[in-house]
Amino acid sequence: MDPRSLFLMTDPSGYEVCYEINPWMRPAAWSADKAALRERAWVAFAALKGALRAAGARVELLPGLRGLPDLVFPANAAVVLDGKALLARFRHPERQGEEPVFRAAFERLQKHGLVREVVELPAGVIQEGAGDCIWDAGRGWFWGGFGQRSSEDSLEAVRDTFRQPVVPLELATPRFYHLDTCFCPLAGGEVLYHPPAFTPAALAAIRDRVARNQRIEASAAEAAAFCVNAVNLDRTVVMARAPDSLRRTLSERGYRLVEVDLDPFILSGGGAYCMTLRLDRSSDPAAAALAAE
Repeated sequence: MDPRSLFLMTDPSGYEVCYEINPWMRPAAWSADKAALRERAWVAFAALKGALRAAGARVELLPGLRGLPDLVFPANAAVVLDGKALLARFRHPERQGEEPVFRAAFERLQKHGLVREVVELPAGVIQEGAGDCIWDAGRGWFWGGFGQRSSEDSLEAVRDTFRQPVVPLELATPRFYHLDTCFCPLAGGEVLYHPPAFTPAALAAIRDRVARNQRIEASAAEAAAFCVNAVNLDRTVVMARAPDSLRRTLSERGYRLVEVDLDPFILSGGGAYCMTLRLDRSSDPAAAALAAE
């Protein structure tokens, strides 16, 4: 099997900002310049896809659909580990139409051997995919966000599905509605996170498990630039355009930063991580190390 990292992306043919389900969404700004923003969205999508491929990753593409603008954010499609995909269930009606589309996409991926099993959530459980459930390969557990979109009982569903530990992290504000907007484990063991996004109990959970010298606290400006919403491949970090402060911090720690102009997607509250879903995550440390090379 090809050990290169494998990502799912959705093209922006159906993308627009036409409703508001998080505080970042700006449909008026989109409507004011639709044609130019659609063109810029395609350019941004191509640049992100190109950055992943340049870093050695493979990309599987899913076509966008009109009427489902947030399909362009497949991080919310499922939680995927060891070839098993736990399909998402969305809280907001505006995104619930994505569920059968992603289900069909994962059935095709399974048919082509890119995932081995597709699993449904228990009835009534809300869980919005890898955006709220981030695998930390170095520590061997999931960080599980809840309280804004995903329900707290989703943590048990993830544990039961993957038989892996889950560290609960309650999100404190709708501004950081998914965990991936404010939390990013890095390959060297560091965690990039924005402390105001978390409840006191969640902050304590992070600080109890991550050494002080491995905690990188993102400023309000860095979080607002959607730089915490990043894709990390070994020592390469792909993200939206970063403030100088974060660029310096990551460079000093030995990371190579690849910045992409993702402004059209930030108008909807999404960045590089939101626009991708990694399909090859493994709980086996040896396999994970091979995929990162």
